[in-house]
Amino acid sequence: MTATPKSPAAMTLAEVGTLAQSIRAEVGKAVVGQTDVVEALLVALFAQGHVLLEGPPGTAKTFLAQTFAAALGLDFGRIQFTPDLMPGDILGSNLFNFQTSAFTLTRGPIFCELLLADEINRTPPKTQAALLEAMQERRVTLDGTAHALPANFLVVATQNPIESQGVYPLPEAQLDRFLFKLLVSYPSLEEEARIVTSFGQRAGPQRPADLGVSAVADAATIAAAASAVKGITLAESVVDYVVRLIRATRDSADLASGASPRAAVLLANAARARAALDGRDFVLPDDVKALAGAVLRHRLLLSPAAEIEGKQVEALVADLVEATEAPR
Repeated sequence: MTATPKSPAAMTLAEVGTLAQSIRAEVGKAVVGQTDVVEALLVALFAQGHVLLEGPPGTAKTFLAQTFAAALGLDFGRIQFTPDLMPGDILGSNLFNFQTSAFTLTRGPIFCELLLADEINRTPPKTQAALLEAMQERRVTLDGTAHALPANFLVVATQNPIESQGVYPLPEAQLDRFLFKLLVSYPSLEEEARIVTSFGQRAGPQRPADLGVSAVADAATIAAAASAVKGITLAESVVDYVVRLIRATRDSADLASGASPRAAVLLANAARARAALDGRDFVLPDDVKALAGAVLRHRLLLSPAAEIEGKQVEALVADLVEATEAPR
């Protein structure tokens, strides 16, 4: 007798943890180190939030995103952002079919489940803005007609540091739609030696499948995990803590622009996902503290005085977390 498949909606926290461990194992087959970044990607996946990866060239940002997508088994799309890229190259367009005398929708690469927006700050703001509606509403509007994207549509964007030449800094409205900005740093001495040992003898492009990475999930499984995360308890005291922390960014004299209410919502959702990955059905203040830097670092602008004094956003966020009383 064939067993009835378990409904994805019935996924338990234990199953969420098992799924996360399977994804970590697959990513670890190809990516050396970057465990904190991988963990944050898992949080973002289950919180259904977009991620911006920033780091110097050659630190495997693109390869990490490709490997993560390969482990998830999602419909994958990639856009290489360049200075001459146009919005239609991302979204698609309606083309006139002379045989049928009607317009036919030609879908762009954005119509996928996981989109790698590679070097997103290499293209002008007009093209960057083509992603705004897709990231917020999970839909695309072409010639006045809305076209739905998958409910679990996820953007993993990479960018080189703003100090690099030939880049266009993302506008604040775009940055605010990313759940996390994750900093991809150079590997340690031991990790770099492992990278050279593993890849130094491999000729040609490196592909996750060639390194044994296979899909351990699918869209339904990930949707079930995200549904389980939404059921994590967020106590009123923790809600109050999140709101006070976000509002503190607006009151700081060192910041010209604080975080938006969207940041508070995203921080709370991410804290739920982190709790689920830890096997808990409730959020702790420590979940909020651990994620505050990744949620806030791209949303805050230093005041002119703070820039002159050489202050850093990272340090200011840490100070605000320390100064904001957490519930006991």
